[in-house]
Amino acid sequence: MEPGTVALIFIGGLAVLLAGGMHIGFAMALAGLGGTMMLLSPEAALSLFGLTVFETALSFEFIVIPLFVLMGQFATAGGLSQDLYKAFNVWLGNLPGGLGLATIGSCGAFAAICGSSLATAAAMSKVALPEMQRYKYDPRLATGSIAAGGTLGILIPPSVIMVLYGILTETNVADLFIAGIIPGVLLVVFFMATIWLLANFNPSLGPRGPKSSIKEKIAAFRRVWGTLLLFIIVLGGIYTGIFTPTEAAGIGAFGALGLGILAGKMTKASCVQALLDSVDTTAMVFTILIGAIVFKNLIALLRFPEMIESWMLDLSLSPMGILVVILIIYILLGAILDTMAMILLTLPVFFPIISTLGFDPVWFGVLMVIVIELALITPPMGINVFVIKGMVSDVSLGQIYIGVIPFVIAQIILLIIIVLFPDLALWLPNTAV
Repeated sequence: MEPGTVALIFIGGLAVLLAGGMHIGFAMALAGLGGTMMLLSPEAALSLFGLTVFETALSFEFIVIPLFVLMGQFATAGGLSQDLYKAFNVWLGNLPGGLGLATIGSCGAFAAICGSSLATAAAMSKVALPEMQRYKYDPRLATGSIAAGGTLGILIPPSVIMVLYGILTETNVADLFIAGIIPGVLLVVFFMATIWLLANFNPSLGPRGPKSSIKEKIAAFRRVWGTLLLFIIVLGGIYTGIFTPTEAAGIGAFGALGLGILAGKMTKASCVQALLDSVDTTAMVFTILIGAIVFKNLIALLRFPEMIESWMLDLSLSPMGILVVILIIYILLGAILDTMAMILLTLPVFFPIISTLGFDPVWFGVLMVIVIELALITPPMGINVFVIKGMVSDVSLGQIYIGVIPFVIAQIILLIIIVLFPDLALWLPNTAV
């Protein structure tokens, strides 16, 4: 059978399986295995499948995933999100939209020790939403700021998405982490500026909170100094070359556990639950990763990336024009696909094109993460929106989506800036040891 026919059958089959509700990891593995059997032979396909599962499960470079997941679970179980929110609230709460500003700041700080957007959104909604409701914040601004702040979990390092991107494209994970720092800080600033402008334009959206004394501000900082130190150690160690990302993940997980114990919030039960949740999340990620690699093998055998590359080059666009087309495709896919599915299904197709055009893979990785952030809060998928909706029964999905619109605009502005000025993402990696 012609490769083109096989591609249509099994890519279409994958779409049907996903639409039918099959887990993305199993759907990609099934489609990839079936297509490989048709191109090679059942024996060769099964042998390649077994080798893929074995090598993925035992690969040393993948250890970084469960360790960063564990770091985030310990941070959540240890109540670090609550301390961060209280500290930012003391410092920023008296400004227009101050509780929203505190939410974004604490989301950014928590993202630095978590690595997951969903975990950041879920953790911060538990502590930020009740406060904003108590001070009569507009529900659209309250829920929108938390949903948008949660997206920082995959841009500010450490980031599980960046780890997956680095593994699948053979890009240095440490460089990806370092490259996310400046764009991540810029996005925090853009989100805060958005809230400040909205609250100044219409003070009823985000009333000022109580004013805190200098003594209270110092006391609040003392509660979070350990979290800030952990972030500096983990990222500083990677930046200076003292730690590999895997070693930094282990140190980060141990540090998050220690901070939870010192704060008196890490009980035996919460520690065990964090370990179990880490196992669940890691198993889910590895299932998806194995399925993606199996499907990637089929894509390679079909020479599908070469066909797409030839089509795009025939458009007679400049390299920057092709990049813009790819980013637009990602934005459209983000409206209908899960973020994990989006990155794992498209990277085998688009990354070879990016490499051929001579774009820096680290820079493109940052752009991809920003586009994925957009997908997390745009309809109809908008996973972060659904997480927030699960926390508040009296706010409709429509209100939350309206609330995230200003933050979507801020993210698009950041995306354009990083496209036009790549050095904002590449300067730190280029100066790292």
